[in-house]
Amino acid sequence: MKSEVSIKWQGDMSFETEISGHKMVIDAGPEVGGQDKGPRPKPFVLLALAGCTGMDVVSMLKKMRVELEGLEIKVEGDLTEEHPKTFEGMTVVYEFKGKDLPLDKIEKAVSLSENKYCGVSALYKKAIPIKTEIRLV
Repeated sequence: MKSEVSIKWQGDMSFETEISGHKMVIDAGPEVGGQDKGPRPKPFVLLALAGCTGMDVVSMLKKMRVELEGLEIKVEGDLTEEHPKTFEGMTVVYEFKGKDLPLDKIEKAVSLSENKYCGVSALYKKAIPIKTEIRLV
């Protein structure tokens, strides 16, 4: 199975893409020749991890009959100082909201996502350390 995306230059530092029928623009800030028409590329690396694990965790908790009132996932990336600036580590913070949430089921869902189902997590772990925090609100 193959996955593919493409971007088309729109002038200056701006590129347009369409993913799954959704158009978006990626651009740089004016300080480097862009016009700030869209987000920068590196945050998408963090977003891919948050989205992948989030979908896994929600799906598994639904099967475990855990009722969430909310879930927010923050992924923090530590960038190197020198070029090429790459992520040298990430921390995934899961904030679960609800009443009487079963921590054991939540920990199991997060662990299964990060260690078995989330392909983004599996790929990133080959290159950098990823830490996890679980918070019940």
